[in-house]
Amino acid sequence: MGSRRRRHHHHHGPWLVPAVAPAAAAFAAAGLLLVVVAFHCFLSPPLGDGGGGARVVRRPNPPFLLKKPAEVARSVIGAVDFTVPSGGSKHGQELWESKATGNFFGCSNATKHFADAKAVTKLDRYLMIATSGGLNQQRTGIIDAVVAARILNATLVIPKLDEESFWNDASDFAQIFDVDSFIYSLSNDVKVIRQLPDMNGKKLSPYKMRIPRKCTPKCYENRVLPALLKKHVVQLTKFDYRVSNRLETDLQKLRCRVNYHALQFTDPILRMGELLVQRMKEKSGRFIALHLRFEPDMLAFSGCYYGGGDIERRELGEIRKRWKTLHASNPDRERRHGKCPLTPEEVGLMLRALGFGKDVHLYVASGDVYGGEETLAPLKALFPNFHSKETLASKEELAPFLPYSSRMAALDFIVCDRSDVFVTNNNGNMARMLAGRRRYFGHRRTIRPNAKKLYSLFLNRTSMSWDTFASKVLTFQKGFMGEPNEIKPGRGEFHEHPMDCICAKANGKIGQSRHHQIKRAGEGAENHSSDGDLDWRDLDYGEHTPLGRDSSNESESNDIRVGGSDIPELEDMMSD
Repeated sequence: MGSRRRRHHHHHGPWLVPAVAPAAAAFAAAGLLLVVVAFHCFLSPPLGDGGGGARVVRRPNPPFLLKKPAEVARSVIGAVDFTVPSGGSKHGQELWESKATGNFFGCSNATKHFADAKAVTKLDRYLMIATSGGLNQQRTGIIDAVVAARILNATLVIPKLDEESFWNDASDFAQIFDVDSFIYSLSNDVKVIRQLPDMNGKKLSPYKMRIPRKCTPKCYENRVLPALLKKHVVQLTKFDYRVSNRLETDLQKLRCRVNYHALQFTDPILRMGELLVQRMKEKSGRFIALHLRFEPDMLAFSGCYYGGGDIERRELGEIRKRWKTLHASNPDRERRHGKCPLTPEEVGLMLRALGFGKDVHLYVASGDVYGGEETLAPLKALFPNFHSKETLASKEELAPFLPYSSRMAALDFIVCDRSDVFVTNNNGNMARMLAGRRRYFGHRRTIRPNAKKLYSLFLNRTSMSWDTFASKVLTFQKGFMGEPNEIKPGRGEFHEHPMDCICAKANGKIGQSRHHQIKRAGEGAENHSSDGDLDWRDLDYGEHTPLGRDSSNESESNDIRVGGSDIPELEDMMSD
């Protein structure tokens, strides 16, 4: 079948070169091309297994409409020559699990130099935190709130979640996380209380302020401590990524104790999450979980373009207008630099090239995908065992969670965490959190795309055979497969690379990993006054993109802003 198709298109070769003809001839050629495409599709088998176990993958229609005759021709040629095998790799177990998994383990216990909370906590200092964003963005705020309280020798009041802003989720801390576990687990590190106590029979009124992102301990001592000494109660607002990435080892280990041990979901969320995991395991024994970011709001904010022609530009352009302060971007440059998420089709091709066959069961955690089912069609063709929480559970089972975006995201978090292989098409909040967690608990296989290298490969894939394409994918993905020591010392965001909390076993003895033996580059040199560039990756998936104004009631005099980038409508999207 493959050779017959190639001869067929060679016969009609002159129709594919309209550039040198007059305008009328070009339009006629384009029309004839569409006839050829339709006739070819009529003769071709459906998107199932073709002869010899091969599958032909085609791009969907909207939103990826191919308008130019040259683009149509390239698509047709690609559909003929670029066939994808349905079988998996011979690597077997190595594909699912790193050989070095057993050599590393999480080690977040405090050192002997870290004093007990009772010895350092000052009784007249109370720290309150108002988190920002969706579930995983708020998680960063909760983790760093504990660290901030420790730096300030203050009692931490259970953090307030972002209930009133753009995410339309009224869940409080106790409805998502186990409060008792949180307080008890941290009792030796930081004193935590449920609510602010009265002082001399009067309710205390917190002094509200905002601090820079990546604030160092010295920054907290200079900016927050004076207010805390004077007012006794300080509330830090819009609190996410407000503590430096680089801290001394004991504070980094405290971060890990909060993230991996103290922060546990409530029993209802845990039970439902475990039920979803159980149902996935019953289907296939082992499975892949894919965190797929491809929502319209996120694509609009990123400024990326995916070949959908005028329709895509118009639709995403209208959404993009909601951020009046968002600067124009160069879509080609963003994609070349690896700053655009892979399409569902590209994720599927990457996984098949790595060696995962069509029989693999795929759990997909995502928001509303741009283009809907037509965009997902190529991924489902490659991996027909396609699941989500909505397909695994009944409406009745999901009813208690459906009205709450953070609780729904928590269910996906549990399944992705428990998967045999975790894959992401992005490097957003949830992807970073899960990557770090899976490293901490034994370097379980975590695959993130080397988007910068894969960009040119996907762009030119119609000019090469499948074997060549797959070989290049395997080469480009080295260092992006969740193996130990992939990250260079001093590089990467801590929640994704918690290297101070990972130890290695050597010759039967326990020791620090290679990362602890080399001083991190730039230690202590972080500039806490820099907010960094805006980034789509901090838009939590599945939750409404922030489009309105800042809902905080803090007065301008109490609001410590940094430079000109602390813009209320964009604040929630920024990160390190």
